[in-house]
Amino acid sequence: MIRIENMCKIYNMGDNSVYALNDVSLHVAEHEFVSIIGPSGSGKSTLMNMLGCLDVPTSGEYYLDGKEVSRLRDNQLAEIRNYKIGFIFQGFNLLKKLTAVENVELPLIYQGIGHRERVRRSTEALEMVGLGDRIHHTPNELSGGQQQRVAIARALVSDPPLILADEPTGNLDTKSGADVMKTLHFLHEKGNTIVLITHDNSVAAQAQRIIKIQDGQIIEDKEAV
Repeated sequence: MIRIENMCKIYNMGDNSVYALNDVSLHVAEHEFVSIIGPSGSGKSTLMNMLGCLDVPTSGEYYLDGKEVSRLRDNQLAEIRNYKIGFIFQGFNLLKKLTAVENVELPLIYQGIGHRERVRRSTEALEMVGLGDRIHHTPNELSGGQQQRVAIARALVSDPPLILADEPTGNLDTKSGADVMKTLHFLHEKGNTIVLITHDNSVAAQAQRIIKIQDGQIIEDKEAV
């Protein structure tokens, strides 16, 4: 599903060059559940942006589902994000004036899918994450855990093969965080490839494989116990 070879991301800060990623190589198999863990400033967010086609590397190659994507134009990257990747963010990124079902519909609007089919698929996705009775609630009528499950439904509504979860439990209490992780495990069992970015060891340990990143380099890659 994912193959990164010798990836670097360099930011020029005046006369200095800062390596956010320094010669990173990484393979993730289809249907795998992987966590990437590291402290603040380790490069994990930059790596997340690369994996999600939100940014492009300074050098190196990125193959997503067999296609080299690191040299594509912005419109081509946008199409890949629409069809290949579902995003779950720590801050939920829901539109506050839209209902849950309207928030979940958004990726399908960009794909040009008609209203009736959008509502059907969005309702089905919300039912899948246990929010079938909350589809007409706005974000401010939902708890933090429920908002994150709306975000998960939005990530899976277009049935992408890859789901990227960036600190999905970071803003949640312990119970809500556990519910979100349970949902991610369900999606993994359903066949999605999951890449989870976290700074929390207990969250990372729930994946099949743990990749540790520090100072822009992978320092450890091991199977979870």
